[in-house]
Amino acid sequence: MRRQFAIFLTRWLLNTFGIWLAIELFGTGLSDAEVTAGIGGFLLAGFIFSVVNSILRPVIVIFSLPAILLTLGLFTFVVNGFMVWISLMLAPNIGMAFWNSIITGMVLSLINYIVSSLVVPPNEHQHVRKEA
Repeated sequence: MRRQFAIFLTRWLLNTFGIWLAIELFGTGLSDAEVTAGIGGFLLAGFIFSVVNSILRPVIVIFSLPAILLTLGLFTFVVNGFMVWISLMLAPNIGMAFWNSIITGMVLSLINYIVSSLVVPPNEHQHVRKEA
């Protein structure tokens, strides 16, 4: 249980950093929008994204499975961008255009992939058999 909580905290902090980095690099894409959130606002946005990504994303992926199959997986970028866009709409003082959210979704997907590959939880149910 502690390991899962540590993984969630790591993802939360890295998602927060990814959102901040994406806004700094790509901007909001909104004409007169200015990001007025401090570190607390970005931490809240990262938390909202982590929760939305773990709860809502599987449902959206199931419903968009025909589009994902039709585009050979490329529609997943749109799903990831939608998750970012929804998260930033729920976070106060942070906003982003949908097309910039798709690019941010790519950045956050890369970050989450790296985290997942680095902290693979050990499978406790596998036993190594010794040959006699």
